[in-house]
Amino acid sequence: MTDENEMDRETGSQLNPKFDSAGLVTAVVTDDSSGAVLMVAHMNGEALEKTIETDVVHFYSRSRQALWKKGETSGNILTLTEMRLDCDQDAVWIKARPAGPVCHTGETSCFYRTYKDGKLERIA
Repeated sequence: MTDENEMDRETGSQLNPKFDSAGLVTAVVTDDSSGAVLMVAHMNGEALEKTIETDVVHFYSRSRQALWKKGETSGNILTLTEMRLDCDQDAVWIKARPAGPVCHTGETSCFYRTYKDGKLERIA
């Protein structure tokens, strides 16, 4: 049986993220212009709030256990253009304008390889 809070989360107009047991939601980032998937990361409440406040995308780094402003070191920030939440608000879709390569490897997207014939191949 679905309780009232769940119904409000699924059909209401209030932002009410359903964080997992670690206090995180998954965030998928796409390029606002091309629609390409750029990266997948996680957000906690603070990252979500900072993103909304500043229009600069923030995440929560699970490895460092800290708030992470994307592009803080490289300068390749992600400027928020739209944020969507899925039906039960446990995943976030961020549409953004990247200021440069998004992947720490220097690639435009973290999804620069495809799996084909039993191995990973770089996308041309």
